[in-house]
Amino acid sequence: MALTTPAAEDYLKTIYAHTEWQPDPITPSALAARLGVAPSSVTEMVKKLAAAGLITHVPYGPLTLTKAGFLGATAVVRRHRLIETWLVREMGYDWDQVHDEAEILEHALSDRLLAAIDARLGHPAADPHGDPIPAGDGTLVRAAAVLLAEAVPGHVGAVLRISDRDPAILRDLGADGIGPGTRLTVVEPLAVRLPAGGIRQLSAAAARSIWLTK
Repeated sequence: MALTTPAAEDYLKTIYAHTEWQPDPITPSALAARLGVAPSSVTEMVKKLAAAGLITHVPYGPLTLTKAGFLGATAVVRRHRLIETWLVREMGYDWDQVHDEAEILEHALSDRLLAAIDARLGHPAADPHGDPIPAGDGTLVRAAAVLLAEAVPGHVGAVLRISDRDPAILRDLGADGIGPGTRLTVVEPLAVRLPAGGIRQLSAAAARSIWLTK
């Protein structure tokens, strides 16, 4: 049973994104909070997604994508991340400006246009924030990572990805040249040494937005 409305796609993408960088499945209450909707709305959509064979769910338990749900979710994620990459590379957007635009365009883009954008960009492996772009069949390569806030002092790693949920954090980090590929040394939970040698203090939110290579 197909369920391909924009709302359903948003649910699948959010369920997928919750476990992309950590192992704990999302609960209905956490899903409602992430989407900014009432718990009753989540209950109704969860029923529809389960009936369509896209998620598995037991009452009051966490939500898990089925194989079909995973493919549906990664298809939306692929569109979103290719659009973000296209907006930065071709349309002059900054990396902190593309998330909301991609949220709109991901539901309207045809497969033909998506393929053309992918080819135009040279089939990128990651978006401007370092998030891997799934292939058309849903496969993706994700390197082992550690959240900066949980890294031990002395840990040295390259930035793998930075969450795009807070544009202000992206602007702040970008001003110091911190982005995917930047090599950082963890001095303490909220401080890193930059490649040039200076110490950069981080907010707790920023430290929980950066993933480093293990």
